[in-house]
Amino acid sequence: MSFDVDVERRIGNADIACRFSAEGGLTVLFGPSGAGKTSTLNMIAGLLRPDRGRIVVDGHILFDSASGIDVAVEKRRVGYVFQDPRLFPHKTVAANLLYGRRDNADTSEFDRIIDILGIGHLMERWPRTLSGGEARRVAIGRALLSDPAFLLLDEPLSSLDRPRREEIMVLIERMRDELGLPILMVTHDSEEANRLGTRTISV
Repeated sequence: MSFDVDVERRIGNADIACRFSAEGGLTVLFGPSGAGKTSTLNMIAGLLRPDRGRIVVDGHILFDSASGIDVAVEKRRVGYVFQDPRLFPHKTVAANLLYGRRDNADTSEFDRIIDILGIGHLMERWPRTLSGGEARRVAIGRALLSDPAFLLLDEPLSSLDRPRREEIMVLIERMRDELGLPILMVTHDSEEANRLGTRTISV
């Protein structure tokens, strides 16, 4: 379970460049706002095409400019949790979680993820009624239920108060230790990086 990333992209007047290799666990991209952390996540997800470079996750080449390889977003099997939970306001929590779930998904796996996230009691709620921490957990659940090969977390603790922040940190620790998925997380907070990261990449 690994990331091998070497990408460059010019955005406006800024040159974004990031190069790292990481094995297993949770890798943190750490640095100030505007350093290109989210742009790097978007390149790995396939939402932003690098000008040059190579992206390999768990031995699968997702992008290689030299070879002309650029795997489509929907075929990268990425679970992406954005800064904004982006839940569908017209769908219940249960319907949000089931959106994008693979057709042959095991019911026991659904139940296991709901248990890990502690959101079984939220199934009939609407997104507008959720707290920030609850919405973040539902967004993480939706990403996990898409059967991802890896997870990208973009500032997953942003805009949360201290109790909700602690709640999500405990959840991320459990995901890191129990799920066995490569996880790449962006943060500008040193406490988050030190506590959650198996390794930290400064950008």
